[in-house]
Amino acid sequence: MRVGDLVFDVSVAGEAEGAPVALLLHGFPQSSASWDLVARQLADAGVATFAPDQRGYSPGARPGDVDDYRLDALVRDVVGLCDALELNRVHLVGHDWGAIVAWAVAARHPDLVASLTALSVPHPAAFAWAIRRDPEQREKSGYMEFFQQTGPAEELLLADNAAGLRIGFGDAVPAGLADRHIRLLGEPGAMTAALNWYRAKGDDWAAVPPVGVPATFLWGSGDIAVMRSGVDRCGEFVTGEYEFVELDGVGHWLPEEVPGEVATAVLARVHGGAREG
Repeated sequence: MRVGDLVFDVSVAGEAEGAPVALLLHGFPQSSASWDLVARQLADAGVATFAPDQRGYSPGARPGDVDDYRLDALVRDVVGLCDALELNRVHLVGHDWGAIVAWAVAARHPDLVASLTALSVPHPAAFAWAIRRDPEQREKSGYMEFFQQTGPAEELLLADNAAGLRIGFGDAVPAGLADRHIRLLGEPGAMTAALNWYRAKGDDWAAVPPVGVPATFLWGSGDIAVMRSGVDRCGEFVTGEYEFVELDGVGHWLPEEVPGEVATAVLARVHGGAREG
């Protein structure tokens, strides 16, 4: 799907005509394949889904400059994709970095977003506060500084058939999906482009406005990357209807680990309410 000078690969499930639509934004180090299990359940429930490989991940959308990966550009991609796909209003779903983008889109383009379901990462301003003020979160987020080093990060992450990434996925991400993520990130320039999201971020997160659309935030209590301090402050940055769902003992990779819980939360928003149970 062409948006300006970029071409995005988009996975589609379900029939969009006359149906509610969910736009699914993946995180790092993943791809649109992370949504396969969720999209299948949403399609079975009558919700059409569109899951793009985002900027840097789609082969036709890998600009070379770090500044091309600022949050503003990532937000414009989502708005442009909706326009190209003729989607006037979507239920927006994002995980990890995709959640960061989804929060920002919902805050800045509420007319486009019927509801927001964010996974694993709280509102960017809450997360930025936690990294700045909570020593535990600052320690857990130390990897971001390493990712900002061009060269060593790419080499380490892709070494030995991306063994480090596979260890990070653990048992939560099925091997077949992990292979698809790693195969994409192993393409020439792909890992550098994906890491440019970290290299370009600056203070963008703290500047994201509050969100006024109906929002659900899902977080696993076993997440080793996102601590509770920012999670607990997330609701302070939502002015609309807000639901927080804590998944006991679940880790970071929610779309692959608990697709049923994710689909249930999205469907609750599609049908106009919060998740039950």
